[in-house]
Amino acid sequence: MTNGNVSERGYKFGIFFLLFCFRIEFFGIVNKAKQNFFCFKILKMAEFNLKKYYKSIHDEEKSSAITTLKTLMEFLNNDKSSTASELSHNLRDAINQLKRIDPLFEVEAVSEIFFRFITLSAAKFDDFKELKEELSRRSTIYMDKVSKSRQQLAKVAQKFLNNNSTILVHSFSRAIYETLLECRNQNKTLDIYVTESAPDNRGRELCALLKLEGFEQVTLILDSAVGSIMDRVDLVLVGAEGVAESGGIINKIGTYQIAICAKALNKTFYVLAESYKFIRLYPLSQSDIPDRIRFRQLPLSNMNRAKHECHACVDYTPPDYITLLLTELGPLTTAAVCDMLVQLYT
Repeated sequence: MTNGNVSERGYKFGIFFLLFCFRIEFFGIVNKAKQNFFCFKILKMAEFNLKKYYKSIHDEEKSSAITTLKTLMEFLNNDKSSTASELSHNLRDAINQLKRIDPLFEVEAVSEIFFRFITLSAAKFDDFKELKEELSRRSTIYMDKVSKSRQQLAKVAQKFLNNNSTILVHSFSRAIYETLLECRNQNKTLDIYVTESAPDNRGRELCALLKLEGFEQVTLILDSAVGSIMDRVDLVLVGAEGVAESGGIINKIGTYQIAICAKALNKTFYVLAESYKFIRLYPLSQSDIPDRIRFRQLPLSNMNRAKHECHACVDYTPPDYITLLLTELGPLTTAAVCDMLVQLYT
């Protein structure tokens, strides 16, 4: 082997060794930067404990939508972002965390509308301080609208609930509760059947509250007794956890079979839902409901997942079974939901 070949091999080895050392140093710097960035995010999030704040006001508010908005507004007040893009990124992280804390369509829908509202506003301001002030002002306005929506919905629904009507109510819905209280305020007499709504028996809760409010003709029935009393009622009244783009609804388990029964006997089927519950989802079957919402509660604490999946908490009722959607914006046909969603998200 000549001296030239040895020298050339030594030169190549030296270059390779330098590149190898540089690669180690470079990735070491990158990993350290990632660790520092992660620690920085943890420190920033520690300044405002999203989960702790949400849970601390949830029982007080009794409304997941209002609790969600208050939490997001408090998050914005505590956020240390210096740019609009950083604020948007942090807000998205906060919304994803809220969805895990309380997996409800109500939380998801109001969060997404709030986020869309924020991102549309960001493009109109060059000064970040002015942007945050405007976001705070608009957030307050939006929360005020959401707070009043249930009372407005109760007034809209009065046109569709006649005196001396017999109605069937499924489970517990705050919108229905407010609507029935408004009926009483207008001196309407109603004969009300309420389903027990297993497995959490929320129907029993509604029945007890109505009797405390002075309603005399309130009857609690078994979920399996819906078919036997359907011929006695004038209409069915249900709430909604979410209103899909199709115009169908996601609501407490058992809603779908009640709707089928009502359709078979030509009974009116009204849905009471605030507009902030409109969601960008187009389910074609029950399995299209996200599992985090469909199976969010265990009927028994010792059930394994295989058994638990047989006990969904909510179901999807297609638009064909719904007579009208009653909202604070007025009555809507199921076909009008898609247009309403476009207005909400633009």
